[in-house]
Amino acid sequence: MNPDSYDEMLQAVQAFHDKHDFKGTGGEDLPYRIALMAEELGEISACVTKGKDKEQLAEEVADLLILIMGTAISADFDLNQAFWDKMDKIMQRESKMVNGRIRVSEFKDN
Repeated sequence: MNPDSYDEMLQAVQAFHDKHDFKGTGGEDLPYRIALMAEELGEISACVTKGKDKEQLAEEVADLLILIMGTAISADFDLNQAFWDKMDKIMQRESKMVNGRIRVSEFKDN
């Protein structure tokens, strides 16, 4: 096992889906997965706003990553390719200060 391998991470998430028959029991339903991701974001937010330690934060972020990877499985798209395609796009973008914080977005001139 190579813990630095995206493919092995994806295989582990697929094994988790298979173990619990997510495909056959509604676990791959996209609206349900969105709700789970929102729940995980809330848990990440609670870690940050309540000053929890970095190990707790890391666990919650890992939960979100597993859900995101599982969503790619559920929706049948290549998350690895989508990541690199998006990185290519955002590396071409300009940044802007908005309300005192840096933003990198597709800014539209009004």
